[in-house]
Amino acid sequence: MTGDWIDIGAVVEIPLRGARTVPVAGGEEIALFRTGDDRVFALVNRCPHKHGPLSQGIIHGHAVACPLHNWRISLETGEALGEDKGCVPTVPVRVDAGRILIARLALLATAIAA
Repeated sequence: MTGDWIDIGAVVEIPLRGARTVPVAGGEEIALFRTGDDRVFALVNRCPHKHGPLSQGIIHGHAVACPLHNWRISLETGEALGEDKGCVPTVPVRVDAGRILIARLALLATAIAA
């Protein structure tokens, strides 16, 4: 059912080890990440520590370092890594024919939670 997924754009629009943001009307901004091994992940764009913009962080493997205080966040789980504690919501994402799709229900959930 394509109505359950929203097309965000082409994978190639995000550079390897780069990020892009997607605004959510009435909700929290989503950050899309493309890793060096060409996988795509999506998280709410705020660090659980001081709400730094994760999309501006540096991607290392399947984690991103928050640009404010260098907290490392797992792109797969949203959990803070190492001794840090906290979690940021993940957003279901998939790639189909080179296009990035995110779950419609996840966008609604971020709007309700905001």
